[in-house]
Amino acid sequence: MDADVLVVGAGLAGLRCALALQDAGREVLVLEAADAVGGRIRTDRVDGFLVDRGFQLLNPAYPAVRRWVDVGALGLQGFGAGLAAVTESGTSVLGHPLRAPRLLPGTAGTALAHPREAAAVVRWAAPLLRPRGRTSLSEVLAARDDLDRAAALDRAGVDGLLRRVVDRFFAGVLLEDDGSTADRFALLLAWMFVRGVPSLPTAGMQALPEQLAAPLRARVRLGHRVERVGATSVDAADRTWTARRVVVATDGPRARELTGVAAPPTKGVVTTWWSAPEAPDSDLLHVDARRDPHGPLVNAAVVSRAAPSYAPAGRHLVQGSALLAPGRDAGRAPDDTAMRRHAGDLLGVDPTGWEVVARHEVPDALPAQPVPYSATRPVRVGDLVVCGDHRDTGSIQGALVSGQRAADAVLAAPR
Repeated sequence: MDADVLVVGAGLAGLRCALALQDAGREVLVLEAADAVGGRIRTDRVDGFLVDRGFQLLNPAYPAVRRWVDVGALGLQGFGAGLAAVTESGTSVLGHPLRAPRLLPGTAGTALAHPREAAAVVRWAAPLLRPRGRTSLSEVLAARDDLDRAAALDRAGVDGLLRRVVDRFFAGVLLEDDGSTADRFALLLAWMFVRGVPSLPTAGMQALPEQLAAPLRARVRLGHRVERVGATSVDAADRTWTARRVVVATDGPRARELTGVAAPPTKGVVTTWWSAPEAPDSDLLHVDARRDPHGPLVNAAVVSRAAPSYAPAGRHLVQGSALLAPGRDAGRAPDDTAMRRHAGDLLGVDPTGWEVVARHEVPDALPAQPVPYSATRPVRVGDLVVCGDHRDTGSIQGALVSGQRAADAVLAAPR
């Protein structure tokens, strides 16, 4: 027997599961197909730049991050606590009134110019005004009608410019532009954005899984792709590994292949990273809030303004992200010319001198969170235990929590 527990996959869920089991005294072995830990969280070094595989951010307000991650050791570099929305009449800047006081005049000006729309957004976001007493946010959200995001915004009367701002912000966060995500999940993410500023580690997003993997030391085996799993064994290309328990900690599509578990469909994103000699002095995320967007991007940002470690001295790193079409249109990603032009338009600069550093297409970036909404799915699947953000919420928070739930399920079972 090779271990008490075999964990298939060294993404955030698998690493959290393995750590919890190791802390409980179980001998754990993690098998990972890739050449590094992290799953979908990877960082490449290209000509002095750090480029994550897909534009990802870490919100330090996530409860699971606060509990299980040494946030201080990551050296987080925060983006501005706001959003720059390009409109027909210019760029409107909206920010958190307490976290971004410098953006307060622009935020107040936008609200005063659109009072009815602003009131409608407040109606939609009312659950985030945490009730006093013992009622928690989760209890408030559970009592809210189970609508998708579009229907909930319609019900609240959110329209006009602020509707476009909300829609296009969430298009980049949720990787959907049709409002199909459950409203409860969208509000939960909104609450996390209110509480914390999304950031990037000094060494790139991969620093997060590498930190989690460090205490496991030699218990993580890279380059071992698992082909079949059973209740007490897994078959890899080189050999069969045995244990008392097996945990499958892969993404949804791979978990479905290995175990037959029902997994939600996934949503994809394509991110292009450019090197720029000059860039706007803005650490905000930029979105296209015009009635007819001028290109395919859901957002663009000068990453090096927020995270200077991502670019070498004298250069800037710009990112632009667009949705990957699902189903029959999968693979028809927008080309670099269209993405570059739109990024320059959103940032208000001429992108002619930009050079491509990297381009990443991530077809299974996030699991869908449609209605009917459920914050958790079972981790016990027959004789196996399955974890990943597809068993919880589609987020870093969900991945970590699902890993802990999987560990708890293993520890609760008879040895």
